[in-house]
Amino acid sequence: MIFNSFEFIFVFLPFVLIFYFFLNKVNFTLAKIWLLLSSIFFYSWWNPAYLPLILSSLAVNFFIGSFLGKEFSLKRKKILLTSGIVFNVSLLGFFKYYDFFIQNLNLVFNANFNLLHLLLPLAISFYTFQQIAYLVDSYRSETKEYNFLNYSLFVTFFPQLIAGPIVHHSQVMSQFQNALNRNPNGKNIAMGIFIFSIGLFKKVAIADTFSIWANNGFSSADSLTFFDGWITSLSYTFQLYFDFSGYSDMAIGAALLFNISLPMNFNSPYKALTIQDFWRRWHITLSHFLTRYIYIPLGGSRGTHLKTYTNIIIIFFISGIWHGAGWTFVVWGLLHGLASVISRAWNRAGFRLNQLAAWFLTFQFVNATWVLFRAPDFQTAVEVLKSMAGLHGIKVPEAVAGALQLKLDPSYIYTFSLAEETWKPIIFAMAALFISVWSKNSIQLTQSLKPNPAAAVYASILFIYSAFQLQKVSEFLYFNF
Repeated sequence: MIFNSFEFIFVFLPFVLIFYFFLNKVNFTLAKIWLLLSSIFFYSWWNPAYLPLILSSLAVNFFIGSFLGKEFSLKRKKILLTSGIVFNVSLLGFFKYYDFFIQNLNLVFNANFNLLHLLLPLAISFYTFQQIAYLVDSYRSETKEYNFLNYSLFVTFFPQLIAGPIVHHSQVMSQFQNALNRNPNGKNIAMGIFIFSIGLFKKVAIADTFSIWANNGFSSADSLTFFDGWITSLSYTFQLYFDFSGYSDMAIGAALLFNISLPMNFNSPYKALTIQDFWRRWHITLSHFLTRYIYIPLGGSRGTHLKTYTNIIIIFFISGIWHGAGWTFVVWGLLHGLASVISRAWNRAGFRLNQLAAWFLTFQFVNATWVLFRAPDFQTAVEVLKSMAGLHGIKVPEAVAGALQLKLDPSYIYTFSLAEETWKPIIFAMAALFISVWSKNSIQLTQSLKPNPAAAVYASILFIYSAFQLQKVSEFLYFNF
């Protein structure tokens, strides 16, 4: 079950919501049990085989977290924390990285160890990080309340379970415990529906449209020319943005219906003027996790410049491998780490670029590195990047040459192959650039929302249009990570 499906929007979500508030009037504990069971059902809809995995993970982490919160010696608490982290990392490593490790082992030593071809358990990257944060917070005595029902609901709450945002115990459970949140709130319902509709539109109308051109381009990378290459890379750049930001909007919107405010996960990242600024805006909760639980414990920026740069590279290496078990992800992460180091050194030296040049350089770096993020292998990534550099030839699409009345030799004209209409991806890319760079983002629109007929009509148009596209259901990209 996914957010952009009939069964979620018209059956699961309203049924769970109505019954939740009904049970709140009867017994708050029953309401939480209902929401927990509903979230477990939501998760197991995908593949019930992995339900025991998340349930056992919940039990082990709660058990360790509860003991970490007690008055034990520092040495014993460190042993408990280490055991918990090793458990979580081992679980994630086995399912996500076992085959990747064996493949490289076979390659290096010319061995022939069998691959397990494990299916990646849904959401394991997200709930693993979330539970590691819980253990560390418990070790630091920042988690005061230990109740298995509350803990399980904190981890499995369905709006944020599959692809984030990565939340902290204190951010969510205090809201569930608030008696004022146990009754329907008209303002929250209006804001929830509003931002959910925006997110749904982002996914089905924008991201899924760009996915067609991106998939066509990456599947024929060796035959791309200059214009093809740029349309391919930009299509994926905007597909990923609107797909993941759309999911995050829908998660925030669905949670608001239950009077739960989830943290912002996107803040117009394509407006960034530096790569550091980009990572303060893109997947914010992941950046916060890596900073708080890895970068700062490593020493952060408190040591020498070399030590700081090393810590930055380590963080981005972890970010890369977290996103996917492949060397393209590792290189993607390291490139962003290197760019962050260069940006930091550039600023420390007192150099500055004007805003337009800074934005253009940052956006183009992000766009180029997304090629590595999307490509199934290095060869495909190199072919796309070579086409963008004009190394596969610069030919003008026939429709463009005709529209501009260009008199070119036939060898410089070609039939555009990534889309039926040559102008469509160009117009879509321009519109997406305007939306992501110059317009208000969905969070800003929601925060300034004034429930009135105009806002209702706007949200209704987005929702109704999107609803008619639900027969073409597609998964969100971050489900793969």
